[in-house]
Amino acid sequence: MDAVITYVDGNDPVWKQDYEKYTNVPVMQKRFRDWGTLKYLLRGIEVNMPFVRNVYLVVSHPSQVPEWADQEQLNIVLHKDIIPEEFLPTFNCNPIEMHLHRIPGLDEEYLYFNDDMYPVAESRAEDFFRDGKALIGYYRHYLASGMYKKICRNSDRLARKALGMKPSCAFARPQHICSPMFRSECELVYSLVEDEVRKTSACRTRTEENLNQYLFLDYQYYKGRLLPQVVTNKHISVALTSTAKLKKAILEPKGKMLCVNDVHLSEKRYESLRSAMLEAFEQKFPQKSRFEK
Repeated sequence: MDAVITYVDGNDPVWKQDYEKYTNVPVMQKRFRDWGTLKYLLRGIEVNMPFVRNVYLVVSHPSQVPEWADQEQLNIVLHKDIIPEEFLPTFNCNPIEMHLHRIPGLDEEYLYFNDDMYPVAESRAEDFFRDGKALIGYYRHYLASGMYKKICRNSDRLARKALGMKPSCAFARPQHICSPMFRSECELVYSLVEDEVRKTSACRTRTEENLNQYLFLDYQYYKGRLLPQVVTNKHISVALTSTAKLKKAILEPKGKMLCVNDVHLSEKRYESLRSAMLEAFEQKFPQKSRFEK
């Protein structure tokens, strides 16, 4: 089993220059701000997910690779390695997610991480894949309010269509943790709906008409290759937490996974929470991983 992480450092001058050149959308700090925690995600994988074989870090440009990264151990994948040139550069996570299965050498079973998801307690391979099926929690929704849920609904509807299923007023949304993917299933559904994937890929920034990676999970779910089984996790919005609660979630976890969702914050509050999170992660994972120099 492999792991794939998508990563953006919004402070990178090369990335900023491209963003300003190719978009007319103001930079959303909450989407591109770097909290400095990538190394702890990697340490968490090494400590709590020893069954993971290779780790791939997907970035837009070599300037995005942290200077501490050991590139002999951490496999660096550039957007141009997996996404058709006509859609680059992109600042939209959705086209990136929808081409991850094209990473050369990627295992049939892989876990896809956003860079705000952390393995904070020991997991087993069977928590994510068992008897030829993927496992993740699933929830049903009827109201698609906001861009994110509309994109989830689009993905659900297209997955059903690809399998010849009737439309439904409800749509599925997977648990927001690392996503268990079968590479062959991703390749198959991609080939079935490539025209729709290309429409999303042409959007340099997110729109309500986009698809996302849940297209692949939904396809696996409706095909019977995914079981709706919740992996214990904690989801924290930095807008609704304190430094004490954030540190406790890291040091005394209630679940196996922790997601820390960024939102608009004042610079003062951001620095306070960032400092607390880095301190707690360093206390939890003090030893360098093999992915660090």
